[in-house]
Amino acid sequence: MLLAGTARTNINPPQGVELTGWGYYIERRWQRVHDDLRATAVAMEGEGGGCAILVALDLMVIDQRFTERARHRISKDIGVPASSILLTCSHSHNAPAAGGLLGVGECSRDYEDWAADQAAAAALQAWNNRGEVRLRCGTTTVDGISFNRTRPNGVVDATLTAALLERRDGSPLCVIVNYGAHPTVGTELRPWDVSRDVPGRVCDLLEQHFDGATALYIQGACGDTNFLREFQTPIREAEPAETLANAAIHALKRSEVETSGTVRSASMTVTLPTRRWRREEINADRSEAQRRLEQSDYADWKNTIGRSMTNRPDDMVTRHGGDEEKAVRAMCRFQMEWTDLMLEDLDARPEQLQTEVQALRIGPLTIVANSCEFFSPFAIEIRKRTDATHVMIACYSNGRVGYLPDAHDIKAKSYAGYQSPKYCNQFPFTPKSGPAMVDAMLRAIQRCNDIR
Repeated sequence: MLLAGTARTNINPPQGVELTGWGYYIERRWQRVHDDLRATAVAMEGEGGGCAILVALDLMVIDQRFTERARHRISKDIGVPASSILLTCSHSHNAPAAGGLLGVGECSRDYEDWAADQAAAAALQAWNNRGEVRLRCGTTTVDGISFNRTRPNGVVDATLTAALLERRDGSPLCVIVNYGAHPTVGTELRPWDVSRDVPGRVCDLLEQHFDGATALYIQGACGDTNFLREFQTPIREAEPAETLANAAIHALKRSEVETSGTVRSASMTVTLPTRRWRREEINADRSEAQRRLEQSDYADWKNTIGRSMTNRPDDMVTRHGGDEEKAVRAMCRFQMEWTDLMLEDLDARPEQLQTEVQALRIGPLTIVANSCEFFSPFAIEIRKRTDATHVMIACYSNGRVGYLPDAHDIKAKSYAGYQSPKYCNQFPFTPKSGPAMVDAMLRAIQRCNDIR
């Protein structure tokens, strides 16, 4: 027998909290609430007492402190192990980030603690709401709405996986959908608004179709993937969500009721190789920033700091109100601040990074999670190598380690490969880092399957 319950709490930030991920030192304090941010939980208990709690957060990222606070409260109140609690973010760029990213959105510790407590409250309510359910799962492919933004003709993970929990009377309790693409469609149109963007629209549409259900959106491998830019207009902005919701509905219509009531979880720590920043790299950033600031020199910046610090340099000027000088000075300020931080312990830091990998299994559904901005080739590799029937890849989960790029982007010294570790205050990843994460995620899936 499978038991499940759902609950939802509001996590809108108070006035004065900045939104994250839209440029350097923009001071992007929100002005309007377009649609509410939420913590949505589903708590599941299976045959033999196995349990899993999934909390979907309409935040850009969360850090380890947020994760530990929420997990501690959930585990203490319910009595479930922390390894069975998965906290995952939609990665909305119209939301705050817990723990923050240097220069791209100031943090509010008070808000972060409150939001973590709200996540825990949703989980506790969901646990108390448990009732008998049955599970349906469907997997399909959704092409034509996203693209690989890192290279021409690059691959994307176009897999959509959906799960439906039905009450004993057949009415829908919960819908979970997983797809990977950067949710920045509404951000282009309403950069100062609080919003869930595409993931929120998907959930709203699914809740309209499955009357009485609570919907959760699990963000997939979108480190290199955006929705097509043609959707960033008032006329077409709803199209990606409509396409995804319809795909999930059709996949679930074709699904059959699953008989397994198994619920399992597994968590492990993976050690990812990194490389130490070279002093000449640090000095190059500092010297350029100092020169431009002291001499008010803004010539050719798009081909130097602009190339590595942002995917689209012209947009950075727009986001600073069209003031090129202000945009360049903000980027120079960042160069000074990240190097100051790195020089504090450059030689003492270990040349590796440890992070959590987690897997949940509910019947034939497997959810495998990491804390990265994961690249599509890695997600595709996991799908090729696992025997799991329906796989959701949950990124931006249980912490934050920034982009995990593939060898192509590392070699190119791209935004993901070269800039992301700077605002995360980390060493850059190496070509071996991504494959190490893939192997660890596959081990977590296998460990979850091996638990009896």
